[in-house]
Amino acid sequence: MKIELAESYGFCFGVKRAIKIAEENKNSSTYGPLIHNSKEIARLEQDYQVGLTDNHTIFKEGEKAIVRTHGIQKHELAELKQNNVDVVDATCPYVTKPQEIAQEMSEAGYSVVIFGDEAHPEIKGVKSYATHGALVVTTSKELEYIKLREKVALIAQTTRKVEDYMEVANYLIPRHKEVRVFNTICNATFENQEAVLNISKMADIMLVIGGKNSSNTKQLFSISHDNCENSYHIEDENDLDYSWFKDKIFCGISAGASTPDWIIQNVIDALQKNIK
Repeated sequence: MKIELAESYGFCFGVKRAIKIAEENKNSSTYGPLIHNSKEIARLEQDYQVGLTDNHTIFKEGEKAIVRTHGIQKHELAELKQNNVDVVDATCPYVTKPQEIAQEMSEAGYSVVIFGDEAHPEIKGVKSYATHGALVVTTSKELEYIKLREKVALIAQTTRKVEDYMEVANYLIPRHKEVRVFNTICNATFENQEAVLNISKMADIMLVIGGKNSSNTKQLFSISHDNCENSYHIEDENDLDYSWFKDKIFCGISAGASTPDWIIQNVIDALQKNIK
C-alpha cells in the first residue's frame, strides 16, 4: 500500500510559537489547554513541568500564567494582570487580529458578526473584545430573523472553511448598506485545507490525525470525507483499525495544526509495520 502525506499538514506557525514559549517557561502553567492535542500537552508537562489550569482566578501574585494559543476573554486577561500574575502571552497572532477587529468595529458602530463555533475558546475570546456585543453564527440561516445595523463587520474563526464563510458573506452583502468582510482565516488553514482536498481526491483511504476537540482537524476531516468516503479522524496510532486497509492501494495522510511530527511519524511507522 502506498502511503503519502498531504503537501501541507501539521504544526502551524502559531502552534510552533506556543510550544517554544512553553518550553522556555518551565515550571509554569497554561490557562486552558495550550493547544488542542492532549498528547503534546502531556509531553510538555512531563519534559518541561508545564501544568494546566482551567480557572484563571487560581493564579497567585508572581506566578507565571501562559495564555493558550486560542486566546482568552478580555476580562480574564485584565484580571490576571490586575492580580500581578506574570502573564506570558502565547496567543497566536492570527487570533489576536480578529480580537482587535472585533473591538475596533464594535466601537465604530458596526454590528459584529462572527462566523464560528460559539463554544470554542477562540470565539469566546474574540466575542469578548466586541465592546457592544457580537453575534456568533455557523450558517446564514441563523441570520434570517436577526435585525442588524446598516453597517456590519464579518469576522471568521481562523480555522473555518472559506466556502462556508463566503456563504455567510454573500447572504449579508445584498441586505446591508455596508458589509466589511475580514479575511481572518489563517494561511496555514488555507494551505492545509487545499492540500487535503487534493490528496483526498486521489486516495482510497484517508487518515486525518489530530485532537478530537481540534476545530481545524475537524474541518480537514470534513473536506477529506467529502472526497474520500473511507476517511478516518484519529488522534494517534492507537486509534488505527487495520481492517480499514483491506484491499486499499493508496493511503493519504493529513494532520491538524496542533499535531506534532512525532505523532504523525508514529502513525506511519505503525502502518508500515502492520500493512503489507
